[in-house]
Amino acid sequence: MTPRPPIPPVPARRPWSLRTQIAVVFGSLVSVVALLLSLAFGELLKLRAQHEAAAALHMVGHNAAKVMAEELFERSRLVQVLASSQDLWDKGLGAQDLLPLLQRMHTSRPYSRWIGVADVHGIVQTDSNHMFSGQDVSAAPWFQAGIKDPYVGDVHELPALAERIAPSPSGEAQRFLDFAAPIERNGETVGVLGLHLSWDWARDTLEGLRPTYADHAQIELFVFNREGRMIYAPGGRIAPFVALDQRLPETEPPPALGRDSLTVPGLAGLAHWADAQPQFLTAVTRLPARNLASDLGWYVVVRQPTATAFAGADSIVSRALAGGLVAALLSALIASLAARRLSEDLNSLSRAALHIEAGTPGAVVPLTHSTREVQRLSSTLGHMTRRLLEMNEAMEEVVRQRTLELRYANQELERLASSDPLTGLLNRRGFDARLAQALALAQRSSLPMSVITIDVDHFKQVNDTHGHEIGDQVLRSLAQQLRSRLRASDVVARLGGEEFIVLLPETTLAQAQQLAEELVRAVRDQPQDPVGSVTVSAGLSALRPGDADACAMLRRSDEALYAAKTAGRNRALAQP
Repeated sequence: MTPRPPIPPVPARRPWSLRTQIAVVFGSLVSVVALLLSLAFGELLKLRAQHEAAAALHMVGHNAAKVMAEELFERSRLVQVLASSQDLWDKGLGAQDLLPLLQRMHTSRPYSRWIGVADVHGIVQTDSNHMFSGQDVSAAPWFQAGIKDPYVGDVHELPALAERIAPSPSGEAQRFLDFAAPIERNGETVGVLGLHLSWDWARDTLEGLRPTYADHAQIELFVFNREGRMIYAPGGRIAPFVALDQRLPETEPPPALGRDSLTVPGLAGLAHWADAQPQFLTAVTRLPARNLASDLGWYVVVRQPTATAFAGADSIVSRALAGGLVAALLSALIASLAARRLSEDLNSLSRAALHIEAGTPGAVVPLTHSTREVQRLSSTLGHMTRRLLEMNEAMEEVVRQRTLELRYANQELERLASSDPLTGLLNRRGFDARLAQALALAQRSSLPMSVITIDVDHFKQVNDTHGHEIGDQVLRSLAQQLRSRLRASDVVARLGGEEFIVLLPETTLAQAQQLAEELVRAVRDQPQDPVGSVTVSAGLSALRPGDADACAMLRRSDEALYAAKTAGRNRALAQP
């Protein structure tokens, strides 16, 4: 038998040199530490950026819902106050004196399209633009509800009114909101006061509340009703959403925020919309109810594409990982040059890296001195850690600056919402806030307080004869005269149109009468070019000890103003 040839020996694998082993192990360790730190910082900053984006979107929706709720309440309250004013209805629902008042309300209240009075049988006795005089509106929901209690009706179409007025600038069919309240005289209901408000109010209100950066950030505002159906879409684009049966969206937290974020107030969430496949960052805010009548159960919904909302957050992670990768490569290169360092230095650096990864307070990379290579490596690792910390601090500063900008924007929005753009005085909303403060002080300290309601006489003739620009000039001049003759503690506001109001804390009715007469004389004695002499009428009243709020005082002041107008204008009358 032929012997088998011997099997050649397998060559032994050549082990790595100590320098190579140290370079590979240490380089890998440094790379992992750098990437872990970069990823940890990047995810933390991404989380913060997403929180800020969600909170900012919620703030936009919250502000819009608050303003819309305030305006619904104000219009409901106006109709209720007029309907409960006994002196207005003493001469009957069809009295000649009512028509100028309704017409003035119609022209001075933005978006009012019809104001009228119907008797208990539903027959319109007087209306502001003579559209439905003598017609039977007893079947109308606003009449049936308004004959019993104050009523605010949800948005709806009204063809009989829409065909008689100009179409909506958005191109949509005209829709309206109804406001109504029972007219009572001597404890008996004698009719209903009704107001039809154009739905263009919602469009202009929401467009005015959109942030200046909304177009760039692709932020859109919507309104849904109590049943979850869309009743407003930006740009008149509601038809496609209705066709897709878009309902009130249900939100879920963004992935980076986690399920627990649902309990964090002020955050928006992710939601699917019928008109697009990608999810949107969505904030849903219910309109706060000011009273039962104006609580329509609406929701203001703000949405923003996630690609836009989280663009900064995603780029933060990318930059952090890129920085960590660069630092890791640099550290690995330095580690390969420091392969002959002593084992003690390797152990100390390894322990330091583990402490940094674990987030141990005060953990730093030690500066060793055994060799130049070890010293260079430890210095680089320390620099890398400081760089990542500086990046974190810089990003926190960016987040802080954006938070401040948002706060300043909200403050400016609050200022604009409380002031009249024509005269610079307070508007109704701003005046109500100051009135509440002054009333609380007067009641707590038992101090007197008075109010003067001022209306420019024959102001419509000024506009018709000289144009609205001259009319605006007259209003600004009157506002300047009021400011110059009042104390710093007095409050002056423009309620709308040519009507102003002055709140006088710590002022008796007699003192207010003297001041009102001086104001009437001062306005009369200062001609307005090219109008000539302009006169005003003033009605004033004071807070009575039994007044629980300021409504009665304001109503008496309005009644006194009406009496001054009836008595021939250019005078100031008081209602004790």
